[in-house]
Amino acid sequence: MLALLSLMQSRPAWTGSELAERLGVSARTIRNDVDRLRELGYPVDAARGAGGHYRLGAGARLPPLLLDDEEAVAVAIGLRAGNGVAGIEESSARALAKLEQVLPHRLRRQVTAIGDAMSRGPENTGSNVEDPVIDAAVLTTLAAAIRDHEAVRFDYRGAPADGPPLSVEPYRLVSWQRHWYLVGRDPAAGTWRPYRVDWISLRMRTGLRFEPAPLPGEDYTAFVLREVASTGWSVHARITVCAPAADVLARINPTVGVVESVDESTSVLVTGADSLEIIAVYIGMLGLDFRVTDPPELVEHVRVLGERYRRAIPPAPAADG
Repeated sequence: MLALLSLMQSRPAWTGSELAERLGVSARTIRNDVDRLRELGYPVDAARGAGGHYRLGAGARLPPLLLDDEEAVAVAIGLRAGNGVAGIEESSARALAKLEQVLPHRLRRQVTAIGDAMSRGPENTGSNVEDPVIDAAVLTTLAAAIRDHEAVRFDYRGAPADGPPLSVEPYRLVSWQRHWYLVGRDPAAGTWRPYRVDWISLRMRTGLRFEPAPLPGEDYTAFVLREVASTGWSVHARITVCAPAADVLARINPTVGVVESVDESTSVLVTGADSLEIIAVYIGMLGLDFRVTDPPELVEHVRVLGERYRRAIPPAPAADG
């Protein structure tokens, strides 16, 4: 019955013969098990005739979720070891505790053994900035607004403090580099922009529906990766690189920044990060000469870093003679 329910959840409609063949049972067994599912409260609809089929209906009171062995273990391990949304650790622990309470003894022993046997290294080793904490309620509200094509209003860090809240048509949530972004469209200006979810403070629901006009090309992830370099970081910089644009592009990931050509031997890298130190590391890894003129804080940090590296070099041995 669990296998039957799993199949019926995997696609909208199945004929009785298809279900019987997949499960290796008779059509009579399928009919009996469908009746048992109905007795348990699952709304299974049946259409008779040449195009007859079974369909799992949408009911107001579905029984508790049933998982097979592999699914239960996978969910438990995911709750124990998963990451990606900082700020929901407590709710994940509560969900794991509830799941483990209802697992059969043999599965509980498997989950416990895996948890006891594994260790986790630190998640964020490429930054000196803590991962942003995301409010799960904000994520779910934005996801519902995307589903319902409902405009959202919010205050946004970096926007003028005395300005009105932003009104945005939401289209997609994108997770990248331990950050979450909302891809939205300004209906007044017709412009698209990624918004960091941890910088969003939602206002009350607007109730205003909009007619979707998807992003041209509809590649929301590529749009976020491209735009974040110039709009999505706490610190932004324009670095003059003493090399043609093609050489710079060959040395960076396209998501690190935008490269602008100046002349045959000079280009500008527009990049950003959540700290000055991270930007200094990025540009040092280029392996090319560069000049920093803005922001002033980055200029000072590169100067201090240069002096620190210079002091780290042992003095050259004195020449014989």
